[in-house]
Amino acid sequence: MLQNIRVILVNTSHPGNIGGAARAMKNMGLSRLVLVDPEDFPSAEAVARASGANDILDNAQVVATLEEALVGCSLVLGTSARDRRIPWPLLDPRECGAAACEHAGQGAEVALVFGREYAGLTNDELQRCHFHVHIPSDPEFSSLNLAAAVQVLGYEVRMAWLAAQGLPTKVEKFEVTSVRSGQLATMDEMELFYGHLESTLVAIGFLDPEKPRHLMSRLRRLFGRSAVNKSEMNILRGILTEAQKAARGEPHKRRDDDV
Repeated sequence: MLQNIRVILVNTSHPGNIGGAARAMKNMGLSRLVLVDPEDFPSAEAVARASGANDILDNAQVVATLEEALVGCSLVLGTSARDRRIPWPLLDPRECGAAACEHAGQGAEVALVFGREYAGLTNDELQRCHFHVHIPSDPEFSSLNLAAAVQVLGYEVRMAWLAAQGLPTKVEKFEVTSVRSGQLATMDEMELFYGHLESTLVAIGFLDPEKPRHLMSRLRRLFGRSAVNKSEMNILRGILTEAQKAARGEPHKRRDDDV
C-alpha cells in the first residue's frame, strides 16, 4: 500500500530540507520521493541530513515540472499553509492520511505535494490537487519546516496504514481520570510516594532490595495509569505509614475518619 504513495517536493531551495524530508519519510515507511526542479541536488548536505535514509535520496526521481511528477496519480493532496482566494476541498492531516491509504489500498497512485520553503505552492499548482491539506499549527507561528510538514503527514499516513492492516496503533488504552474528581498528584509527590512504597515493601519483607527484579517498575506503571489525585495520595501514604509502624511492632490507630 505505501509503495503507491509518493512524496513530491516542489522547487526546494535548501538541500538539507530534502535530506530531512527523506529521513521523515523513512521513519514512516514511505520510500518514493519526487523532486520538482530542486535548486541544489544531489548534495552532500542532503545526505548528511538524511541520517541513514540515503536509499531514498539515491532513488529519488528528479523532474522539471509538477505535471511530470503527477503522472499516473489519481489522488493528489497538496499542502497549503493559508487560505486561498479560490475555495477548494480542505482536509486536515488525519483525513489526509486516511484518504491516502484508502486510495493506495485500492491500487491507486497517490501524491503528497509540498511547496517551496518560502512560499509554499502557487495557486496554479494547488489547482492541480484534488484536496488541499492544512496543518492546524498555531496561527501566531504557523510556518512549519518542510521536513516537519512531511513528518506530520507521514505520521498520519502510517497511523492509517497500521489501522488498515489491523495492527495496534497503541500499546494500551488508558483512561485519564477527570481532574474534577480531585486535583491530580504532581510528579514530585508521586516520586515521594514511590520512595515511601519501596521502603515499606522492604520493611514488610515483600521486596528484596538485593533482588528487586521489576517490581517497582510494574508498580509505577500501575499507579501511573491510575491518575491518583491528592486525596487518594494522602490515603495511600497513610496506609504505608501504618504498615511501617506495624512492621516495627509499634501501636497504630484506625484511619476510618480520614478515608
